[in-house]
Amino acid sequence: MQYSSDKEAVDALGGFHKKLVDEIHKVIVGQDKVVEDIVLSIFSGGHTLLIGVPGLAKTLLVNTIAKALGLEFRRIQFTPDLMPSDIIGTEILDENRQFRFLKGPVFTNIILADEINRTPPKTQSALLEAMQEKAVTAAGTNYKLDEPFYVLATQNPIEQEGTYPLPEAQLDRFMFNINLDYPSFDEEVEIVKQTTTGLNVDIDKVISKEEIMFFQQLIKKVPVNDAVVKHAVGLTAQTRPNSEAANKITNEYITWGAGPRASQYLILGAKAHAALNGKYSPDREDVNAVAKPVFRHRLVKNFKAEAEQIKIDDIIDELIKSQK
Repeated sequence: MQYSSDKEAVDALGGFHKKLVDEIHKVIVGQDKVVEDIVLSIFSGGHTLLIGVPGLAKTLLVNTIAKALGLEFRRIQFTPDLMPSDIIGTEILDENRQFRFLKGPVFTNIILADEINRTPPKTQSALLEAMQEKAVTAAGTNYKLDEPFYVLATQNPIEQEGTYPLPEAQLDRFMFNINLDYPSFDEEVEIVKQTTTGLNVDIDKVISKEEIMFFQQLIKKVPVNDAVVKHAVGLTAQTRPNSEAANKITNEYITWGAGPRASQYLILGAKAHAALNGKYSPDREDVNAVAKPVFRHRLVKNFKAEAEQIKIDDIIDELIKSQK
């Protein structure tokens, strides 16, 4: 990867982005915004929480993205009896009567943590430590995880019995919260036609591990105007009820607002959004484009909002409109 300038590298990233999206859509019908946001979070180096009912091809989506990126992919089905050792690995006694660490599924590039809220907090925390530290500790030894490392965790919005919802502090470790909705009628017709013919579609590798890591570092170096940073911080400040900067709708419907990590992710996401779309520096529109996935899991609605069935996305829309 020899580029004469960062500008040339951003141009190359735009080309990779288009090829990547085209390759994914060989298999995935529709879900343009979902694909866009997942790709954004991967190049930003963040993790994603995906909310959607069962049967919307979440595993197929992540597997397809992993193949197009040339990354190793593993799926972990979270259940109430899952143990931390089932994720990070365990020590075994080998044939020479020596203890040897047997690596768990966390030692990969992309993990689909399916129904993460169905396992107790102790097991959840084993994965969340890996997300934060990019390493795991077993029997007093620290093991570094492969780079790049990306977690996509899913939660079902229904069947809440027998679940262990992630606390706000743990939700905050996810960069994006993405809603996966039902396909449109025409999209569903196309899905049925594609999946009932027995045809297999080959996904070509578009980019290498090394190139992904290079572009992740490139995105961090993208320059940002101070006015754009202030816009992002101002947007986050508006989400905090009973504060000096609080918006009227925040005081009315929000119990708890977003912390400084939201501002960081707004800027990082805006940088990635700009670079992937061929821009050399993000503007306010790039910040606004990632505001919903950044804020969705960081704002806690109060009882009044729940009673009036106020959607969190509508609150975020109002915050964006009112931010001068």
